[in-house]
Order: sequence, then structure tokens, then C-alpha cells
Amino acid sequence: MKLFLSFVIKEARHILRDRRTMLILFGMPVMLMLLFGFAITTDVRNVRTVVVTSQMDHLTRQATQRLAASEYFTLTATVSTPQQAERLIRQQQADMAIVFAPDFASKKSGLQLLVDGSDPNMAQQWAAYVQQTILSPLTAQRSALTTKLLYNPQMRSAYNFVPAIMGMLLMLVCAMMTSISIVREKERGTMEVLLVSPVRPLMVIIAKAVPYMVLAFVILLVILLMARYVLAVPLAGSIGWILLVSAIYILLALSLGLLISNVAQTQLVALLLSAMVLLMPVVMLSGMLFPVESMPQVLQWLSAVVPPRYYIDAMRKLMIMGVGIGEVFTDVMVLLAMTALFLTIALAKFNKRLE
Repeated sequence: MKLFLSFVIKEARHILRDRRTMLILFGMPVMLMLLFGFAITTDVRNVRTVVVTSQMDHLTRQATQRLAASEYFTLTATVSTPQQAERLIRQQQADMAIVFAPDFASKKSGLQLLVDGSDPNMAQQWAAYVQQTILSPLTAQRSALTTKLLYNPQMRSAYNFVPAIMGMLLMLVCAMMTSISIVREKERGTMEVLLVSPVRPLMVIIAKAVPYMVLAFVILLVILLMARYVLAVPLAGSIGWILLVSAIYILLALSLGLLISNVAQTQLVALLLSAMVLLMPVVMLSGMLFPVESMPQVLQWLSAVVPPRYYIDAMRKLMIMGVGIGEVFTDVMVLLAMTALFLTIALAKFNKRLE
């Protein structure tokens, strides 16, 4: 046990001495959290809006005042015809126009939206926000139907991105860094020296993986703290269940890193494999940026074998919705099965290589 601990300490010191690695490990999570939390966002803010009305009656004036008071819209002009509004949109001086009918006050209806549809997703969001800002107060007077947004009433994109960033970073840190660490020893010719030491070869590999597991938990805590106190994302679920599911996912990523290290012979090959096998599928097929349900059927089948898909789905439910472990039982079982599969294959190939 003493010898095993000495291997762990040796690997930890090697990581701590490498300033570039430490910068990547701790700088990347902070940078990505700030980027996705503040810069890369799908939140509706300051939409340049033109009001089209032939007469400014009391109801139209109230609706316009609600738009001006909202943080979502910025009123840039008031014109009398839709053609003038469309011209402003074509000239990139406005994003959207709201056309009020001449009898809007008497009928409390007759509203048309002219929206720049070059970005369909944002156009749909703008239309939904207009309905919430203008039409909801009017329909509430005539109907008992109301809409209540659960879990994310402000519709903030950070609620969606934070669990996704956790899945991406933990996978990259654990799998990529572990595979590179082992391949680096093979490149330098020191792996054979480690394997002929009194410690069993399997213990050598575990000793090299332990520091990255500890770093992964530190990164997880940094992300959770930034999510709660910087991005104001709630942690509605149990912290214990969040950490337990994350531990399973970290072990899965370490197993995948060990598998990549058995295939790659150089650090460049390990990086390329990590980028192709991990980075692109995590970003494109895990549901991080695009809903899996909206993908073509073939891509949905491919996403079924991407481990971060299940972790991200579980974290969104645990962190945002505040559900218990029972509601994410299927995701956890899939992660456990993938962990057992990757670990079995990696250890089998590693033992075969030793023989």
C-alpha cells in the first residue's frame, strides 16, 4: 500500500509541476462556464423592435409601454405601414416589427409579427416573448387559461448549459488527460520501467488515474460553485446524488481514457482519437447544444452510444428539476453498464499487451 501511495504522489507531483496542464485543467472550466453563462447564450435580450400602428389608442399605448419596460425588447422606431417596418428589417436596423390593427383597441385582437427568420430558433423565441408580454394580459381577461413555466421561469440558457458543460469537461479531463499521461510514458520508454516495479501493473495504471479522479472532483466542485454563485443556477436536487452520479461518470471517463491509451502509441494519436471519439460527439450528439429529439432518426441512434447524453440528462433533472434518484434510474443504469463494458475491454487489452 505504501508503494502504491508513492506512485500516486509521484503522478500528482508530475501533474502539479506541469503548469500548462494545470492551466488547461482549471482554466478551461472557468473560461467555458463564463462563455456559456454570459457570452454564448440563447437568452432573449434587447431585440430591436419596430411598432407599426396607424393610431396610438390607449390599448396600443399600454402594449407599447409594456414592450419598452421589458428587458427583452428595445423599441427603435414607430412607423405607420408594414412596408416601412420590413424595409428597416431588410436594412438590419431592426429585428422584428409588431403590427397593430386599426381596431386593435375595440376588438383586443389583430396583431401581426414581422420577424427576421434568418435564425429560426431565435425568431420563435422572440415571437413567444411577444405573446407573453403583450397578449398574455389581454387573454387573461377573457380566458382562465394561463401559462406557467416550471423550473426555469426566466428561460435562462445557463440552466441548460451548466449540466452540459459538466458532462463535456469531466469527459475531456478524465479521458483525454489519462490517455495522454499513459501514452507519454510509453513514448519516453518509462512505461516498461514502471511495469517491472514491485507493484502490479494494474496498480500502476490505477495510481496514474487516481490524481485525475481527484482533479475531476475538484473541477466538479468549481463548476457547481460557479453555477450557484456566479450564474445563479439553482441546485434543486440532492448534492449527494449529484456527486454519486458524477463519480460513476468519472469512472466511465477514466475507463475510456485507459482504452484510448491501449490503442494509441503517441500523444498526437491520443489527442486525435480523443478529439474525434470524444469532443465532436459530446458537443453535437449529447444534447448539449441541440435536443436529441429534434435530430434525424439515424443521429438519434448514434447518440444512444454517447455516454455524456445520459449524464447530461441526469444532471439536468437532478440540478434543475430537483428530482430524486428514481427519476434518473435509467440514465444511471446505462452509465453503469457502459462503465463496466469500457473497463472490462480496457483491462483485457491492457493485460494482453503485457503478455
